[in-house]
Amino acid sequence: MRLPIYQVDAFTNRVFAGNPAAVVPLDQWLPDDQLLAIAAENNLSETAFFVRHEDVFEIRWFTPAVEVELCGHATLAASFVIATLLEPGRTRMDYLTRQAGTLTVTREGDVFTLDFPCRPPVPTDNPLPALRAALGGPAPEAIFDGRDYLVVYRSEEEVRALTPDMMALAKIDTHAVCVTAPGRDGVDFVSRLFAPAQGIPEDPVTGSTHCTLIPYWAERLGKTNLVARQVSARGGDLACTLAGDRVKIGGKGVLYLEGTITV
Repeated sequence: MRLPIYQVDAFTNRVFAGNPAAVVPLDQWLPDDQLLAIAAENNLSETAFFVRHEDVFEIRWFTPAVEVELCGHATLAASFVIATLLEPGRTRMDYLTRQAGTLTVTREGDVFTLDFPCRPPVPTDNPLPALRAALGGPAPEAIFDGRDYLVVYRSEEEVRALTPDMMALAKIDTHAVCVTAPGRDGVDFVSRLFAPAQGIPEDPVTGSTHCTLIPYWAERLGKTNLVARQVSARGGDLACTLAGDRVKIGGKGVLYLEGTITV
């Protein structure tokens, strides 16, 4: 069986930056173990698979190790493929998911805006010494709970300087760990995301964790429109809006690869 495959760098306007995601359109779902094997072979932080049902798309996301319930950059990548290659000129994509409800992506020019659920962080009194030790660096200002632990630092420099112990971090009982701090030079906040237990030591740019970052920084800064930057080695920029119980996450994409896989 031969399947089309695309690789898109998401949340960037140039190749070799942002977060690369593979996109594999399907006529019908393959067995889960085959989907996971394809994602493992791609060896990217996420591979998005989608099946069209009339005018909507059912989408699923896999890391090289597991299926995840929500992914931002691979959804942007899938939307880029649909709107620029499969159905040029399309400006709205509606996605059915298995755990995250219905998601919508709109295109305006070269910007794709994700409409995702808002997931405010939950305060915790747990000092989490194992997490602090695994992250290293200075003591954080605060730690919040949620799908991911959200660890807040005082400055962008502290976030950039972190060199976590990935083996220790993989033992923490959480999906991933997001570290964040105030930004500078027109950027409202910065972040990094570590998910070694999911097969992703550091994710270059993570749309889904902004479901939590946006409500946190919107409340802290007293504004609903924010500029975010994920300060991984590849880096990426996100235009963020808090819209009630939803968040809007905007970014660009660039096609890197187009081809065929044989399974």
